[in-house]
Amino acid sequence: MKKGDGMGEIYVKEREVVIPGQTLAKGMDLLPGYGTYRYNDEIVSKVTGLVKLKERIISVIPLSGKYVPRPGDGVIGIIEDVQPTFWNVNINSPYIGILLLGEAVKEYVDVTKTDISKYYDIGEVIYARVLQISKSGIVTLSMNDPKARKLRGGKLVRITPYKVPRVIGKEGSMIELIKEKTQCQIIVGQNGVIWIKGKNEALATKAILLIEKESHILGLTEKVSKLLEGEAK
Repeated sequence: MKKGDGMGEIYVKEREVVIPGQTLAKGMDLLPGYGTYRYNDEIVSKVTGLVKLKERIISVIPLSGKYVPRPGDGVIGIIEDVQPTFWNVNINSPYIGILLLGEAVKEYVDVTKTDISKYYDIGEVIYARVLQISKSGIVTLSMNDPKARKLRGGKLVRITPYKVPRVIGKEGSMIELIKEKTQCQIIVGQNGVIWIKGKNEALATKAILLIEKESHILGLTEKVSKLLEGEAK
């Protein structure tokens, strides 16, 4: 137990694993953040996850869960249906992804004479930006971004969306390490879908799944490095 900056008491440590209903702190000078709520003068966890302490704010980063889109997110999606003026896109989320024709194609398209599947067809994979989310849960996507494109070939790996920052690493260090050692192109979607294409896709996949499984441990970078060094030879 340790004291907060005021009179509050914090019962947990940074990156400690906690469960739903667990009391994390007590005191009105401390504030509940993401994944927590206040009950009387206590801060309680909503989810199973890792504690994050920042100044007076106590948050819990979930260890599992579905992707919740935010405007500006880069996501990897699969075209599931083609309509006359838009595409339905699976973005690995309970929310429905929609790519409107105007957000996908710069040229004028006469939809009375054009089958828009010539641009994007069912089963094709894209990297797109989240433009907005409606109150009814419709996620509008856009290809009007320098990084947005169709992803050809390669393979897809799905991880828990909340583990994406660990896969990327500080300033991109972890994902760059994997790219270098496996000689693969890798694009990470904020929705937990990762596209891999290159010389050693199997090793890149193994490294990413190791990070997902052991994202909560210290010394993870060293462990991933050993895996890559040992199997890349």
